[in-house]
Amino acid sequence: MEPPPGTAEEPELRHVEKDVLIPKMMREKARELCSEKVQAFTKCCQESGFLMVIKCQQENAALKECLTTYYNDPAFYEECKIEYLKQREEFRVTGIPAKQRQQKLPTST
Repeated sequence: MEPPPGTAEEPELRHVEKDVLIPKMMREKARELCSEKVQAFTKCCQESGFLMVIKCQQENAALKECLTTYYNDPAFYEECKIEYLKQREEFRVTGIPAKQRQQKLPTST
């Protein structure tokens, strides 16, 4: 039996890829995109010590809102999924994980 049109090109994702690896990539990218809010919250916590729970509520709320916006965005998920699939394909071709490929780039002297 032939697959429905359009599904043959859609790569299969394992459960761990859909539910763990892609969301992990989303969290990392969202932290970069919300870096100002991350820095503000971190600074507040460092300055407040034990009172950070009380004093940093505003910064924490702003950070959560920023991150949640990305986590709940289907387009952002698709963007991360495409990037993940590209990295997975490169790994399958080269056998070298993306982090090691980035570290071993030749340097010009």
